[in-house]
Amino acid sequence: MKKIAISILLNLLMTITSAQQTQKLTLQESISLAIDSSLQSFRAENMYMAGFWEFKAYKAARLPSLNLNMTPLRYNREFIQRYDPENNIDVYRSQQSLYSSANFSLNQNLDLTGGTFFIDSELGFLRNIGQHTFSQFNSIPIRIGYMQSLVGFNKFRWEKRLEPLKYEKAKKQFIYAREEVAETVIEYFFNLAMAQAEYEMALDNIQSADTLFRIGEERFKIASISQADMYTLKLDAINAKNSLKNSEIDLKKTTNNLRSFLNINEQQQLDIILPERPTGLHISEQEALAYSINNNPNYLNNQQEIMEAEMELERISKNAAFQANLQLSAGFNQVASSFAGAYKNPLQQNIVTVGLSIPLIDWGVKKGKINMAKNNLKVAQISIQQKEISLQQDIILTVNDFNIQQDMINSAEEALNLSISAYNATKQRFIIGKSDINSLTLSLNRQKDAQKNYISALRNYWISYYKIRKLTLYDFEKNEQLSYQFDRLNGI
Repeated sequence: MKKIAISILLNLLMTITSAQQTQKLTLQESISLAIDSSLQSFRAENMYMAGFWEFKAYKAARLPSLNLNMTPLRYNREFIQRYDPENNIDVYRSQQSLYSSANFSLNQNLDLTGGTFFIDSELGFLRNIGQHTFSQFNSIPIRIGYMQSLVGFNKFRWEKRLEPLKYEKAKKQFIYAREEVAETVIEYFFNLAMAQAEYEMALDNIQSADTLFRIGEERFKIASISQADMYTLKLDAINAKNSLKNSEIDLKKTTNNLRSFLNINEQQQLDIILPERPTGLHISEQEALAYSINNNPNYLNNQQEIMEAEMELERISKNAAFQANLQLSAGFNQVASSFAGAYKNPLQQNIVTVGLSIPLIDWGVKKGKINMAKNNLKVAQISIQQKEISLQQDIILTVNDFNIQQDMINSAEEALNLSISAYNATKQRFIIGKSDINSLTLSLNRQKDAQKNYISALRNYWISYYKIRKLTLYDFEKNEQLSYQFDRLNGI
């Protein structure tokens, strides 16, 4: 009795442990796990954060910046050329000096003009060391100025157009990448579902083959079947065992693939639960195209590519011409031998600088660069036109395929039910001697094909649906934009 009780307890513990290590997974649960835990999803999130901080840096560059520029200490010891008035000659004399300076500046870039407005304050100290030692302080208590390129390239204006576009693309690319994660996990999910179904069918096939072989032996004794049929039944039993081994290998492989992608504990067994037959959902081509144009990050990427090519053309065109720079400043300045004296009775300081740079002969370099930039812009425009046509065709084909797949699932499910019924009927007829072995084998193969076709139809349906979601960034089941994923990440 004790041995029986211990055996029952061990079996119970093994059952509980097996149940704890088996995790049932639906398709939606797999997608949620992949989006939350997979390395591909983690990479998508970090790619978005890179775009986010790039945009934050752009916004910060539009705000005033406070800078401190310092030369804490500079020591010079050198021979310098000096004029000797007594002998009317130039001579070299040794000179030593200490120099220190600090400058506070408040700068503001202006997008409209491309210039920079600044307010600064500066203090410098100079001490000559030698036979004639003396010290001086040079102060600029306050100075207001403006720097502007008169005919040059305005980088700030282009950044104002380009950076918000890049950030919007980063947000939509993040959602797009998460939908790619869903597409990937669907492939892994249904690969495992197919392997799991084939494994279960292989188990059933072994039991059926063994049962039929034993029945065949009894019928062979009474000469009800031929020796050839007996060989066929025995061969089916052997093939069933081999199929089970192959199915077991494939099951382990596909399980590990899905488990690795989802970052699931390696000790857990996965039990795939196939999704139910989807309810009728029809997606319009025009509706899908409209959502794609508004949401797909590839369209924003195309705009960015064109804008960058136009920006490069303008930069080369303007930089190739003559350059004119203007710098204006007004402030106060004073020099004294003491720190306090450097800030007493400062004198007004006004500076106006106009700089010109005019290329006279460049042997066609300027013209070549401009023509190259124009050609690059044309190539970008043609390439983007082709990309958008291909994208629209992809959307139309995917939508059509999705709408067809719903009917395919209905047909595949009906065929599966019929094949199961046909096999069971043929099996019973064989048992009572009213069907031959060829009909039984053919019926079994049809059941296997119907099972595979049904799972393939489900896989194609969900792959098509999530591809449409990816291309449009729209949830057609809930009738809402997929931007809620981005809002959820940012706590909106």
